[in-house]
Amino acid sequence: MLILVVNAGSSSLKYQVRDTSLPEAEQMLTSGLVENIGTDVPNHEVAFDIMSEKLEPVLHGRELQAVGHRVVQGAEKFTHPTLLTEEVVQQIDDLSPLAPLHNPAHVQGMRAAMHKWPSLPQVAIFDTAFHSTMPEEAWRYAIPYDLADKYSIRRYGFHGTSHEYVSHVAADMLGIARDEFNGIVAHLGNGASVTAVKGGKSVDTSMGYTPLAGLIMGTRSGDIDPSALTTILSREGIDGERLDTILNKESGLLALAGSNDMRKVVEAAQSGDERAQLALDMTSYRLMKYIGGYNLVVGGAQALIFTAGIGENSGDFRKLVLDRLGALGIKYNEEENAKRSPEPRVISTEDSAIKVLVIPTNEEKAIAEATEELVKSL
Repeated sequence: MLILVVNAGSSSLKYQVRDTSLPEAEQMLTSGLVENIGTDVPNHEVAFDIMSEKLEPVLHGRELQAVGHRVVQGAEKFTHPTLLTEEVVQQIDDLSPLAPLHNPAHVQGMRAAMHKWPSLPQVAIFDTAFHSTMPEEAWRYAIPYDLADKYSIRRYGFHGTSHEYVSHVAADMLGIARDEFNGIVAHLGNGASVTAVKGGKSVDTSMGYTPLAGLIMGTRSGDIDPSALTTILSREGIDGERLDTILNKESGLLALAGSNDMRKVVEAAQSGDERAQLALDMTSYRLMKYIGGYNLVVGGAQALIFTAGIGENSGDFRKLVLDRLGALGIKYNEEENAKRSPEPRVISTEDSAIKVLVIPTNEEKAIAEATEELVKSL
């Protein structure tokens, strides 16, 4: 099936065309990015026109058969891939208070795509859906029920499409049925989260009501005492919007080491920069705590998986984390860990109590496959 995968942002449109009938290595036909929507490009409809022109020489007259849209926040309403209708799009728009930076842009992209291809089946794939299986003891916050219910405040989790995809790949690699797989997935990019997978389902994850919670990230603080935030609000005389900007865009590695690029932070630490070294120590320590806890949550992990930009490519950071996990019986091959490869691979030793894998994520492939499965079931 010829599928267009779309990730519509407020000022950009990322896209990829995949032919799922081809061998996996040949499925991606093209990918691209339309930028400056709202300035040089007036709106998302014009962005789709620009994209369509770029696709013409690639498609050679072939017609798209479906469109898959990435959506950050589906909340409790959307827990599976969903066929788009105007009613569904409106419901996704109604969730915008939970993801004000993402859902409104997704909705604009959906409406532009539905206007351009009104007869084409279009499917929404939700980042939060994989985490909808978390038990209440994991997702509920210990705040008054009326406030939690009034504002839909709970742990949602994000990066779900990636966590689900790599956990399936890991189970297949290890010869374990997907619904019997117990593992820990560390999705480490500029945004980072770790998920406990038990019986093939998400049972806990580090991100929460928003993607700000959990691990130390490129520009996000991760977990922090809320009273520290009320102190900053009152003493600095700033409003919530400014505080949100500090926590989401001016914190994390950027605040600690002066850069949100893990490669630069590692290089600085290796050159003797003490703040860069502290940033690496704090980041790997935070991840270690989550991995240790999630090992108990899943009843003993069969595998620890590293994925996404840092997880896949930074052997230096993986080493910092793995060196902290000896108490779990984890052992790894330093040469294998140092290698760069686009292929899924095992980097633990034969006698490691838990397998350690590096698996490149492929959210576009996962979105295309989920889109195809739903469309074929219609």
